[in-house]
Amino acid sequence: MHIRLGYVATALKLGKITSSSTVTYSTYTKQSTDRDKLEKLQKVAVSNVNDLYKILEYTVRNNIHFYRITSALIPLATHPEVTDWEFRRILKKDFEWLGNFINNNDLRVDTHPDEFNVLNSSKEEVIKTTERNLWHHANLFKDINYPLGKMVLHIGGKEGGKLAATERFFKNFNNLPKEITQLLIFENDDKSFTTREVLNICQEINAPMVLDVHHHNCNNGGEELEPMLKDIFATWEGQPLPPKLHFSSPKAGEKDKKHADYIDANSFIEFIEKCIPLGIDLDIMLEAKQADLALYKLVEEIKNLKPEWNWLDTSTLEFQ
Repeated sequence: MHIRLGYVATALKLGKITSSSTVTYSTYTKQSTDRDKLEKLQKVAVSNVNDLYKILEYTVRNNIHFYRITSALIPLATHPEVTDWEFRRILKKDFEWLGNFINNNDLRVDTHPDEFNVLNSSKEEVIKTTERNLWHHANLFKDINYPLGKMVLHIGGKEGGKLAATERFFKNFNNLPKEITQLLIFENDDKSFTTREVLNICQEINAPMVLDVHHHNCNNGGEELEPMLKDIFATWEGQPLPPKLHFSSPKAGEKDKKHADYIDANSFIEFIEKCIPLGIDLDIMLEAKQADLALYKLVEEIKNLKPEWNWLDTSTLEFQ
């Protein structure tokens, strides 16, 4: 049984390197000419892609095998008023360059479209915007030639009650093209759809579930997590990669929804001890404000608290 740790977007140890530089629509419209507008977008996009490559190199160099790519890699990529931004053509070689590095180094990467993407919304415009954004993520995986790519999404809000919201979700999910639905994995959230509810939905649509442990602690409907673990992980059967989870610690107080800078090692160990009897490989994304630094700190604390646990490298635990 192997457990690999990953981190989100920013490699703080690298200093002033970011793959998330932005161009606001206001800044875009203030450029003097159409040429200036596109040059502004291209300059920032190329900088982001170059910095992402540096982050991926750093990730591999430090024996970390799991990484989340920012949703802000390409500025204004899905803005409805920016219709002549042909970044897929312009950055074709750059995307191939990224993909070759990811594939050659057996990195697992995924994305997490922003929270304003809501599949069970009652507003048609929201559904259209969500589909447009999901296409962007799907196309990114295609452009980097990474068929293992997945994008994490929440079920959505509970407008009109959970029953109506769930029915809208099924309807809108089934209306999406297969090119998108085959990439979607669904996460329980901290205020509306509980672990059990998301598990039931994932079983219904045959999609993998992403367990978020902290979200479960905030919003669980009174159910214990441990009895559900086997069924949650079973939603990944037939997938080429092991189940993916999210783990974070509350910033202030047990049910604070905000992520802390670091991961509480004792809570993490307690959770891992619940998983060990299942003997299933797991990839755990650490959602902490200190990103890669939080991963290193957690590993060091685990080594002190559990010296008998076996580490294969910087970020990989092995249990016999």
